[in-house]
Amino acid sequence: MVQRIDVTGADGVRLAAWEFREPPAEPRKPAVLLLHGLMGRALHWAGTARWLGEHRRVVALDQRGHGHSSRPAGPDRAASLGREAFVADAEAVIEQLGLAPVVLIGHSMGALTGWQLAARRPELVQALVICDMRASALGEASQQEWEEWFRRWPLPFPTQDAARRWFGEDDPRVERPDPGRGAFFAEVMHEAPDGWRPVFSRSQMLTVRETWVHDAHWEELAQVRCPTLVVRALDGDLGRAEAQEMVRVLPAGQYAEIPDAGHYVHYDQPAALREALEPFLEGVAVS
Repeated sequence: MVQRIDVTGADGVRLAAWEFREPPAEPRKPAVLLLHGLMGRALHWAGTARWLGEHRRVVALDQRGHGHSSRPAGPDRAASLGREAFVADAEAVIEQLGLAPVVLIGHSMGALTGWQLAARRPELVQALVICDMRASALGEASQQEWEEWFRRWPLPFPTQDAARRWFGEDDPRVERPDPGRGAFFAEVMHEAPDGWRPVFSRSQMLTVRETWVHDAHWEELAQVRCPTLVVRALDGDLGRAEAQEMVRVLPAGQYAEIPDAGHYVHYDQPAALREALEPFLEGVAVS
């Protein structure tokens, strides 16, 4: 069973949330909200959501500008795609669907949204999982690299499989074949009249990234009081030293490392990710 639930986010933006299996009649464990990363979608969490949903309610969100959720419009695009809006959207989903106190599991940008919400509204969050997201600032050079990377995309792709191959093998940013990365990007392509194109606006994605890439987020991380698991993919974006410092800064931080996994760890090593998450989640008490 896959059920779509429409939620009203900040500034009236229409958000699509998804449940990938029937919630248990009597959930024995806290509900979970899954937050994807930049350019992602709720569908990316389908496999994770199904095993999580055996004993708890699990909701995955298409964040604004992603998946089936609305793309904010209007003159103040920076504000409508900024950190405050993403955090307020997650807050709205938790409150409107009655998920609190919830376990937040976020990947990359979704993890940042999760810890910002946990810092600001601790009563809403029972526990937090941070998957491969840095707390340090990335800087202007990183943003310029992304702008150049977007320009290199050979759009439109003739087929969805061609997109999978390019992002997993032929993309200049790929140092070695990365099937998880290829699968991730294949699933954010849709068939347009002239071929396969991303379901999101690349210019909006750059705007979203611009709102957090220049800032460090250590102060908010230190304000997260709930149990928090920092998951590092061995070949991902988060270095070991920074991940361990994040655990040290967190008042109730724990650490897990997934070998043979790139940034898109839930695609590269879903079984290993489950092994890392289950012991942590078992320790999260029902409120």
